[in-house]
Amino acid sequence: MKLRLPRRRRGRLLAGAAALAVVAGAGTWTAAGSGGPPPVHRQDTVLEMPDAAIDTSYFTAGGDGRRPAVLIGHGFGGSKDDVRDEAEHLARSGYAVLTWSARGFGRSGGRIGLNDPQYEVKDVSRLVDWLARRPEVQLDADGDPHVGVTGGSYGGAISLLAAGYDRRVDAIAPQITYWNLADALFPQGVYKKLWAGIFFTTGSAGGLQLAGPQAGATGTAGAAGNAPAADRGPAGPGTPPPPGCGRFQPELCAMYERVAVAGKPDDQARELLQQRSPSAVGDRIKVPTLIVQGQSDSLFPLDQADAVARTVAANGAPVAVDWEAGGHDGGTDESERVRSRVTAWFDHYLKGDTSVSTGPAFRVSRSGGIDSTDGRMKLRGADADRYPGLTPPARQIPLSGPGQTFANPPGGAPPALSAMPGVGGQLSALGAGLSLDFPGQFARFDSAPLDTALRVTGTPTVTVRVRSTAPDGSAVLFGKVYDVGPDGRTQVLPHQLVAPVRVDGAQQGVGVTVRLPAVDHEVQAGHRLRLVLASTDLGYATPAAPATYTVAVEGPLAVPVADGVTTAAAPLPAWTWALPSAAAVLAAALLLVRRGGRGSGAGAPGPAPAPDAAPAGVPLEITGLTKRYGSVKDDRYAVKDLSFRVEQGQVLGLLGPNGAGKTTTLRMLMGLISPDAGEIRVFGHAVRPGAPVLSRVGAFVEGAGFLPHLSGRANLELYWQATGRPPEDSHMAEALEIAGLGDALERAVRTYSQGMRQRLAIAQAMLGLPDLLILDEPTNGLDPPQIREMRDVMIRYAAGGRTVIVSSHLLSEVEQSCTHLVVMDRGRLVQAGPVTEITGGGDTLLVTPAGGPVGATTLEKIAALEGVGAVTASDGAILVRLAGATPAELIAELVRLEVPIAAVGPHRRLEDAFLTLIGGPA
Repeated sequence: MKLRLPRRRRGRLLAGAAALAVVAGAGTWTAAGSGGPPPVHRQDTVLEMPDAAIDTSYFTAGGDGRRPAVLIGHGFGGSKDDVRDEAEHLARSGYAVLTWSARGFGRSGGRIGLNDPQYEVKDVSRLVDWLARRPEVQLDADGDPHVGVTGGSYGGAISLLAAGYDRRVDAIAPQITYWNLADALFPQGVYKKLWAGIFFTTGSAGGLQLAGPQAGATGTAGAAGNAPAADRGPAGPGTPPPPGCGRFQPELCAMYERVAVAGKPDDQARELLQQRSPSAVGDRIKVPTLIVQGQSDSLFPLDQADAVARTVAANGAPVAVDWEAGGHDGGTDESERVRSRVTAWFDHYLKGDTSVSTGPAFRVSRSGGIDSTDGRMKLRGADADRYPGLTPPARQIPLSGPGQTFANPPGGAPPALSAMPGVGGQLSALGAGLSLDFPGQFARFDSAPLDTALRVTGTPTVTVRVRSTAPDGSAVLFGKVYDVGPDGRTQVLPHQLVAPVRVDGAQQGVGVTVRLPAVDHEVQAGHRLRLVLASTDLGYATPAAPATYTVAVEGPLAVPVADGVTTAAAPLPAWTWALPSAAAVLAAALLLVRRGGRGSGAGAPGPAPAPDAAPAGVPLEITGLTKRYGSVKDDRYAVKDLSFRVEQGQVLGLLGPNGAGKTTTLRMLMGLISPDAGEIRVFGHAVRPGAPVLSRVGAFVEGAGFLPHLSGRANLELYWQATGRPPEDSHMAEALEIAGLGDALERAVRTYSQGMRQRLAIAQAMLGLPDLLILDEPTNGLDPPQIREMRDVMIRYAAGGRTVIVSSHLLSEVEQSCTHLVVMDRGRLVQAGPVTEITGGGDTLLVTPAGGPVGATTLEKIAALEGVGAVTASDGAILVRLAGATPAELIAELVRLEVPIAAVGPHRRLEDAFLTLIGGPA
């Protein structure tokens, strides 16, 4: 699992600068443009640094003038390849961009030091030195480039550290990162074992081992899982790390093993992580700082970003804070919005373009409900002209409930479930959750139902009295605040977040102020707040010895309310409030009409007809299909009286101009929308939403949604688990082979290009090897070799007795891959049949010589014939365009020229036939 853990004076850098060297042959320029001007050029270079060779990529675009530079760091477990899209975007925006794989990752050598100031941080300063020597880079002074730094998680921390250690850094934009790594992994002195285990296992996995006997030789590495030959760590060249340490520095490995065994941090562990955290140099960070932090993040919660904001603002530098919807636990992807805001930040503070707005001082993404068209979460931005912090004015919410005694079970098992690394971020926003508290292991205190809605923005607090029977009087508690529905049972834990707290000296009872997780969450009127203090949690280490805790509340729950934060969107018009009621009345009326037998036209479909045994072997049969949008008076049909049939083994191309009704037809076929009239049968079964026969259908229609923080493989596995079918029925290996993503399957999907996402979506549609496969524009984002491979996949898939329906605008690909066509225009069927029938006719003949390809002289003689317009050789045959001659006259002339003829037939391109059928220009 990859974690995005995304002004030193020149005189102090001379030694490091002298160590920079370019590995021979590594500096080639390649075009990396994505189709829009200006093209992006990339130069891959391996730079020799003390004890490590660092793999870099340098991106530029546009003219030859000087421009500001940007460094982009990658997430923990990743490499420079993960940030290529961001690099190309910034290069097109007028920056010189340098990315690199940090020590121990990708093709870079060295050992992982968790952004050790002596290694990773000095590496960044040496990269700044390298930029200062580039002729394209704008300089503030000799050796001082005008440069910004950004990155996510591990890369976000290095941007903060670079600003603290190197005075040449001019602006930064850290994302979903930490301020104090000790506080992040040991919050309130409690060991965050699940995240820490993932964190250290990522760097200790077998794929991140030191190279073999060639260690010490100069060279470049393979993929992210293979160490480069030039691998010398901080313990000295050739010094092997302790067993199980992988690429970590030995002191980090020893620290992790010590804490993991003890189940709690010691002072030495905290000091080691604090020394490598941005907080160690907080007073030196005095550059414009855009802080983007994820709300769905149990690894680096919002309090880490709050500490950054308060410290940098106190230093007098401009600061903006953005709480995005995602984070290490997933949630809704806002990468495009964040990318645009980072670019604007650098445009303002690096380019000096004051006309570019940097956005509000504080912005938070809030749930705007579900988009009914695609089922995705909608977001609404709220902002303020100043950052309110985590403790704005609070509303006091009384809690009821007596003091309660509960147990800390031996070994901390079974643990309560709340924070789940990597998942659950979006579930709470959707009104669902994964939280579980075991009876006898928690105390619960409820508020009365709220009279009005309450928006919580910040860190709620509550004072409680804790008594412990542990010999040393200690207790470890996990505080959380649930949003409880009117029924008193349905509860949601906002963003699945929990706050640990360690209490000492509580033999006789002690008062403790509990700081609960910082969130932005709206509690509806009629709901109540529920404070839970539990003795266990899956994500954290708890005391192994059994004990009992007694907890009582000593005051109200203080809920922060940031009144100055307002949504940017205008209020909804009044008619929208009446829409649900109107829809309910309409649905009831339609139901009464159907029950009364007064027609069966538009409206929700009735019970599905019984399966028809006769066409049970027919993959698809559509009869009289009709769908109208708008009022009856509009007489505007998306699909009208559509009928066609698809047989086994066919690859059917569904063609038509924009607005022809293709996507509407596919959506009705998948049961996503209901037709107004007509019928769709799949293998003899009528299609209805949720019909069991749809399990025999695989579809990729209008794009696929993936969890961006999970790998491609994990997304496919979770999708199949959601079907409830046995794992052995997934045919996962075949689907992965189709995807052809190689090592990228193990990378987070957020790092994928459009083409990679497209291939993963097609593989997802093929899971289980469905009998009917539906693909909507499957070649979008694919390059020519991938398009050809996709064509072969569809042909092979149908050859096995299955059926493929493909909708595409690439007529040349349809002509080569499809056996049959259905052409639609304005919602109606224009023509259906084999490709050869539809492309037949026209004024071009395909002549197949009996003796193989003819020579150039013969072609010239044919072209000189009267009534022949043009002659072209094509795959051993001859295409002859007639210009007055008849086919019979052409054949007679070919015989006279002694051209041996095996076959003569009509030929025209599918494009010509298509344009003729829909009335376009031929």
